[in-house]
Amino acid sequence: MRFTIIATFAALTTYCWFLLKVGQARRTFGVEAPKTTGNADFERIFRVQQNTVEQLVLFLPSLWIFGFYVSDVLAGLLGLGWTAARALYAAEYYADAKKRGPGAALTFVIGIVLLIGGTVGALMKGA
Repeated sequence: MRFTIIATFAALTTYCWFLLKVGQARRTFGVEAPKTTGNADFERIFRVQQNTVEQLVLFLPSLWIFGFYVSDVLAGLLGLGWTAARALYAAEYYADAKKRGPGAALTFVIGIVLLIGGTVGALMKGA
């Protein structure tokens, strides 16, 4: 499962980067915790981090199910693609929230492929 582990590491490291950016943005824009609003630039950075948490709930279990039942190598490649899509989403969102579509869509599609593929693989191996 080494490729699944590498993809997991990449995704969680990227998430940690987004988390650190929120802390930095709080200082830069003067948004003290627990506030999450008040400055549009801060809010975009915060939403990238929060949306990534929301997407990790779908992504991580699906990645591991797919890696175990279908293919570790393919799970790793899809997982790295997911992380790249998250980085694209972040760059798009930081620049203009209305332009986040391609990164968001690609992230979602990869998550669904992992979920459906992993579920089908698990059901076929159990049969």
